[in-house]
Amino acid sequence: MKHLMMVPNILTAFRFALVPVLIALFSMDQTSTVETVCFLVFTVAALTDYVDGLIARKYQIESVLGKLMDPLADKVLVTTVLIMLIPLGRLVAWVCLVIICREIIVTGFRGLAATTGIIVAAGKLGKYKSTCQYIGLGFLIFPRGILTIPYQYEIGRILVYISLVLAVWSAASYFYNLRTIFTETAK
Repeated sequence: MKHLMMVPNILTAFRFALVPVLIALFSMDQTSTVETVCFLVFTVAALTDYVDGLIARKYQIESVLGKLMDPLADKVLVTTVLIMLIPLGRLVAWVCLVIICREIIVTGFRGLAATTGIIVAAGKLGKYKSTCQYIGLGFLIFPRGILTIPYQYEIGRILVYISLVLAVWSAASYFYNLRTIFTETAK
């Protein structure tokens, strides 16, 4: 059981390790081969997010380190991909900026809550947001022409826009639910 406790944290560390690989791949000329490898690396990284959480919850082996590092790894992965898609013309900068700012703000909310002893778990809206982001980003990374996916990039952008709406909505929800903390810390 002790070895099993380490698995979620190892998967989270692996997700961090895949980020420089993605940066290198996005920095190359975007051929079908490079885009396919980039898609596969991103998919593996996204799946580690799902699997590490599943294992931690199933075996009740959530750790303080995991609670801190897992959402951070997710944010680093998604932020990297959002930024790297801008120069490829697959996403506009303002969408990426709003999503990234939301992540910073919510991380601040969680940090402030933690100082008062409140642990803020990800809500359903946040999970829907993440799912839309991962699938949408997958559509935007996957190379055109390998499979016939009509409106592939448009579908990816729509899913990212949906995740943007969910991101703003969930940030407002976090703020509303934690409003007492803000009034107490302001005193």
